[in-house]
Amino acid sequence: MATGFDLESFLEMLAAERGAADNTLAGYRRDLEDFSGFLGRRRIAEADQNDIAKYMTNLTKRGFAESSQARRLSALKQFFKFLYSEGLREDDPTRTVSAPKKRGALPKVLSMEDVDRLLETAQAEAERPRESAPARLRAHRLHTLIEVLYATGLRVSELVSLPVQAALRDARLIEVKGKGGKERLVPLSHTAQTAMKTYVEMRSAEGVYKNSPWLFPSHGDSGHLTRQHFARELKDLAAAAGLSASKVSPHVLRHAFASHLLQNGADLRVVQQLLGHSDISTTQIYTHVLDERLRELVEGAHPLAKK
Repeated sequence: MATGFDLESFLEMLAAERGAADNTLAGYRRDLEDFSGFLGRRRIAEADQNDIAKYMTNLTKRGFAESSQARRLSALKQFFKFLYSEGLREDDPTRTVSAPKKRGALPKVLSMEDVDRLLETAQAEAERPRESAPARLRAHRLHTLIEVLYATGLRVSELVSLPVQAALRDARLIEVKGKGGKERLVPLSHTAQTAMKTYVEMRSAEGVYKNSPWLFPSHGDSGHLTRQHFARELKDLAAAAGLSASKVSPHVLRHAFASHLLQNGADLRVVQQLLGHSDISTTQIYTHVLDERLRELVEGAHPLAKK
């Protein structure tokens, strides 16, 4: 398939001026020849913006992944930029064509069974007899942190800086100050409420941190537990629960909260509000969870699904 002098000149430039390797040149040739084949008899250098847009649509129909589409478009952009800089074209038809947006990769998510095991281990550790009061208090603190995190999906920075008043109020909602000082109400589960109250009562009984305004106080500069300290304790707990410590973090538990809500029928907009996302596009990293739920719904409920 002839693609003309322009393609050969472009490849020669890549080799001479940029030192492109043979594999790189072969990749550019393959991508540009595919576009040439799409155009048919017309020369690749004569293509316009409409041709390129149709080609990108064609790649989608042919089942090309978004990453592959982005690579093809990059090759076209480099080629037409070369033609324009060499005075072989008066315009660059790729200038306003955007690569397909990649769906954000979903971070590691724990299964509901994994979270149950983590919570059960945390509770068992909190109830286990210990020699010292500080050790008992630390175990109850960790149990409370995990219960509240999985119940609310708070950012770890929001969690560790909760005020002690959040545990003292007899309410199913707590007010959280998120990014940019924006406030939102987040519901608390009964188990999270109970864990918070038990922890605060134990703290008061031990006579520590009487004047601290924080739910999870510490002796550090911030006055409350740090994100890093909580993350370390959580990984130790994961190992004790028989889970891979590398797969467990406060951020992973936040994502488990969102994913498990969606799996069980929650609306994406509700999850957006609970997570404190200002833009729904941020929450849309979870749309594959919805896709899977819809697939299961159709397969389980459609009258023809079992045929």
